[in-house]
Amino acid sequence: MGAPSNNADGGKNALLRALPSIEQLLRRPSLEPLLAGVPRARAVAALRLAVDRTRARLLRGETRPFTDDDVAEALGTLATPNLRPVLNATGVVLHTNLGRAPLAPEAVARVAAVARGYSNLEYDLDEGERGSRYAPVVGLLRALTGAEDALVVNNCAGAALLVLAALASGRECVVSRGELVEIGGGFRVPDVMRQSGAKLVEVGTTNRTRLSDYASAVGPETGLLVKVHRSNFALVGFTEEVDVAALASLGRERGVAVFQDLGSGALVPLEGEGLTQEPTVPQAVAAGADVIAFSGDKLLGGPQAGIVVGRAALLSRIKAHPLTRALRVDKMTVAALEATLELYRDGRPRAVPTYRLLTQGPDELRARALRLQGLLAEQGVAARMEGGGGQVGGGAMPLARLPSFACILNLERPETFLDRLRGGDVPVIGRIADGEVVLDVRCLSEEELESVAHAVVAAIPGNPP
Repeated sequence: MGAPSNNADGGKNALLRALPSIEQLLRRPSLEPLLAGVPRARAVAALRLAVDRTRARLLRGETRPFTDDDVAEALGTLATPNLRPVLNATGVVLHTNLGRAPLAPEAVARVAAVARGYSNLEYDLDEGERGSRYAPVVGLLRALTGAEDALVVNNCAGAALLVLAALASGRECVVSRGELVEIGGGFRVPDVMRQSGAKLVEVGTTNRTRLSDYASAVGPETGLLVKVHRSNFALVGFTEEVDVAALASLGRERGVAVFQDLGSGALVPLEGEGLTQEPTVPQAVAAGADVIAFSGDKLLGGPQAGIVVGRAALLSRIKAHPLTRALRVDKMTVAALEATLELYRDGRPRAVPTYRLLTQGPDELRARALRLQGLLAEQGVAARMEGGGGQVGGGAMPLARLPSFACILNLERPETFLDRLRGGDVPVIGRIADGEVVLDVRCLSEEELESVAHAVVAAIPGNPP
C-alpha cells in the first residue's frame, strides 16, 4: 500500500522541480506573442502568479503541469480590476457587500468632472481665498432639512463618534437600553460611545423606556440625551419608547442637548408597496433634536458619507474638534453628494436610483421578470417566473417586505452555477432559495437584462465560460 503513495509523491516532486524560473519563461519562444506589448513589470508579475498557482495546484495533489495557458490566465487576472461593477440579482436594494446605493447619472458625471483635474474644493472663487470643502453642500442640507448648519464626514459611525467626542467627552450620555444596537461588521453603539470618551448611562429596559427614565438619569454630569435608530432590527409586542419630540422637550427643560443618530437618513417620505414608515431628517429637525447624524449612502441614495445637521452653536463645536479633519471627505464625495442633493432640491427624487428602486410597483417588476424569462428562453434556458419578496437592506426598514419578481432556475448544482455566474466577465450576484437559483429583477435595469441572460448561459455547467 505504501508504494503507490511514494510513486505519487515522487511524481509530484518531479513536477514541482520542473517548474520553470521567471527568467526561463521570459525567454520562452512560445510566450513571445502572448507577452508582446505587455510592460515588463506586469509580465514578470503574471509569470510569478502563474508559477505560484501551478505550485499550489500541485501541492493540492493535482497533476496538471505548468503550461502557457497558465500565463494567459494570469495575464487576464492582472488585467481585471479587483473592484469592478456587478449586476445585483439578489433583490436587496441597499446591499452593503455590493456597495449600497448606486449613484444617479448626474452624480456620476459630477464626480468624473472634478476627478479628472483640479477643483475649488477648498477655494472660494468669489473671494479668491481659502474656503470650506463643505460649502457646496451646507446650503443644500440646510434648505432640505430645516437645520441651521451642517457638516459631512466619511460615514455615519464616524459622525456619531465625532458628535459624542465633541459634545460629551468626559460627560454622561443617557441612552435607552433598547437602542444599544450592533450594526454591520460587529460595531456596537456602546463601544463607539466609549471610544468618544463619553460615559454611557443606560436607562429603561430592552423593550420599554419611558420619559421618566431619562429624567431620572439627568444630572450635573449629563452631556447629551441620545436617541439611536435601531437600524437592522425592530422591537415589536410589549414595547414603549420615547419619541424625539418628548426627549427634546425634556432636554430644553433641563438644559441638555439631544443627539439623534437617525441611521438611514431619508430626506423625503418613501411610499411604496411593502415599505414601512421611516422618520425623515426634516421631521427629526422639526421635532426639536439639537444634532442629527445620518448616512449618505442609504435611503438618501448618495455616496458613502456621515451627515451631521443641527443647531449652529453645536455644529461650530463639532467642526472645531480635531476628529473632524481625521474624518473628512474627499472631493469625489462632496461632488456626488451635492449632485444628489440637487435632485431632491429640484423635486426629482425618482431620479435618485435608490428611491426609484424602492418605490417600483409590482406590475413594472413583473413585466421585467417576464422579459428576462423570455431572453433566457431564447437562449435555451428554462426558467419559471415567480413572485417573491425583496429587502431594503443596509440596516434600513428591517420589517419591510418588498413585493418583487424573479426568474427561478432548477439546476443540479446551484452552488457551482452561482460560482460561475460570479466569475463571468460581467459578474452577476444571485441567491439560492429552497435549492434553486433565484434571480430577482428589482435591482436590475431593463438595459442589464440581456447581459444577465448571456451570463446565465455561460455559467451553466458544460457551457463554455
